Amino acid sequence: MTFSIVARSDDGESWGVAVASKFLAVGSAVPAAVAGVGAIATQADANVSYKFLALAHLDDGATAPVALDRLIEDDDGRAHRQVGIVDLDGNAATYTGEECFDWAGGRSGPGYAIQGNILTGPEVVEAMEAAWLASAGESLARRLTGALAAGDQAGGDSRGRQSAALLVVKDGAGYGGLDDVAADLRVDDHADPVTELLRLLDLNDLYLTASTPEEQVPVTEELQAELEGFAQAKGLEHFREWVGSENYEMRVAPGLRPAWIDQRILDIIRKELP
Repeated sequence: MTFSIVARSDDGESWGVAVASKFLAVGSAVPAAVAGVGAIATQADANVSYKFLALAHLDDGATAPVALDRLIEDDDGRAHRQVGIVDLDGNAATYTGEECFDWAGGRSGPGYAIQGNILTGPEVVEAMEAAWLASAGESLARRLTGALAAGDQAGGDSRGRQSAALLVVKDGAGYGGLDDVAADLRVDDHADPVTELLRLLDLNDLYLTASTPEEQVPVTEELQAELEGFAQAKGLEHFREWVGSENYEMRVAPGLRPAWIDQRILDIIRKELP
């Protein structure tokens, strides 16, 4: 009922899962990940306890293949399970029980595990693998969603489309840098969930991802006057009020007189100016 990719970034700093299915809210059941530990997707007749057990095994030092072996050897329902795991070091493992509904199977390689069941055919996981391998150098979130989109375009779930999700973790990557959740996006019920997931990822990058130094424009006295004039034209006392009201805190430096502003935010402001 599902196809997914579990992977680690090439720099070894991020782990994540992207998944799509003809199943309501697939993101609530399939993915789990912890920065510095690894990531897992549990699907088919999903045993959701696998998520916590696998991460515990990985945290104790087990490799992905060893963690997978421990999961299935203790599960009487293993023939109906499908799992993908990537560990701290990028070791990957995928498993498809012999009683998963056709077409079902998976592929794995350094840093990634791809799997799916009730698919239109093996071309789905083949397309996902090809997209993953061709996207080296992009962010993990973009590589995962690109692979997911390739699988969707190749046929995806043979029953149709309903939901999709993306989970990416990295130390200090969460809102305000206070947790490890770089992206946690879910499309629970949609006619074209993978396309919608890509749209949400664009918004996530804008609102919930910190600006890079290359994106930061220094705020001069002249620019500060421009920003304050923009805010006052909107009936606000300070530019900082506008930043907070629009949820751009991760794209503008703190303080009433910010040291820098993200180029994209500056572009948005200047488009609104008369």
